[in-house]
Amino acid sequence: MSTAQDSGVQTSGPNNFGYNDYVLGSFKFNRDEFFAHVSWPTGSHSISIDNFLRALQRDCAWDFFYGTVNFDHVVGTINHYGTVDLFAGRFNEAYRKAELDHSENFQTPKIRATFHSMLDNWTNSTFDPFASPAETQAPWGVKSGSNTDAVTRRRVAAARMVGVKGDEQIRTDATGHPINRMFADVPQGEPQVFAEPGFEGEIAAFNLFAYLSRSNVTWNPSVVSVCKESLYCPTTEEYILPIVHGNDRVEWFIQLSDEIVWDVADRETGAPRAKVTMRAGDCAAMPADIRHQGFSSKRSMLLVWENNSADLPGLIASGKAPQYPVSF
Repeated sequence: MSTAQDSGVQTSGPNNFGYNDYVLGSFKFNRDEFFAHVSWPTGSHSISIDNFLRALQRDCAWDFFYGTVNFDHVVGTINHYGTVDLFAGRFNEAYRKAELDHSENFQTPKIRATFHSMLDNWTNSTFDPFASPAETQAPWGVKSGSNTDAVTRRRVAAARMVGVKGDEQIRTDATGHPINRMFADVPQGEPQVFAEPGFEGEIAAFNLFAYLSRSNVTWNPSVVSVCKESLYCPTTEEYILPIVHGNDRVEWFIQLSDEIVWDVADRETGAPRAKVTMRAGDCAAMPADIRHQGFSSKRSMLLVWENNSADLPGLIASGKAPQYPVSF
């Protein structure tokens, strides 16, 4: 067992399949040709490697996101914004009743470094965990190269709004990408802006549909506008959301094109709560006490509206902020 310099990553390898094994606290991770295997003091669990890498990619790219990132019905993380819980069976009633569940808390830099190293080492050269299945090859087999450029893509995040002074480069970078095969019919024209003299640097507009049509990732919200704690985070969705997201705040969804079907369940138990079909123009709010996973047969565009306040989880837990946006 060795510890990578400065990062605190505990790893050994290569194993018989050419991949490094990892240890994080009392959790152990290893992969073979087909599965990621996770073990902890009271149990173990295996996840198909394609599903595991797609979930791991989002957890890394989102820096553990808001609330809970369930890789599946057993393993996942909870973001406490400075520390992160890694759990097994925490939100699985059967595991809890059998006392097989386990959770440990880590400083964010430590778990971040381990997950980033694992993602890079376990992703072969032909697989892109950010892409839809139709846009990448399979991840199976023994260790074969790496795809560091793909797994370390920078998440696009505007400081104000795309195109506004200070965020021009984001717009330039975005238009450098080819139009995705699913969005060949999206008009690429840009709006004209006629600003009053003296306001040229304060007024801007851009074609959001054209911007999103050039996204080469799925289920990875970028940030296109920021107003205090209010973030507009649009994304393109195809196939299945690789994680089951457990909310710690209300999320607003606006379906911009095509269709997504959402399975909505209780955050703590996983008991089904609703099935929501959203078509272009529909708006829905995901409450702070649920988990959800989306399914999109055709690549679609979704606008996710987030309140970025770090105070929200505490306010909701104390009852000072509501779990639901509207009371009927």
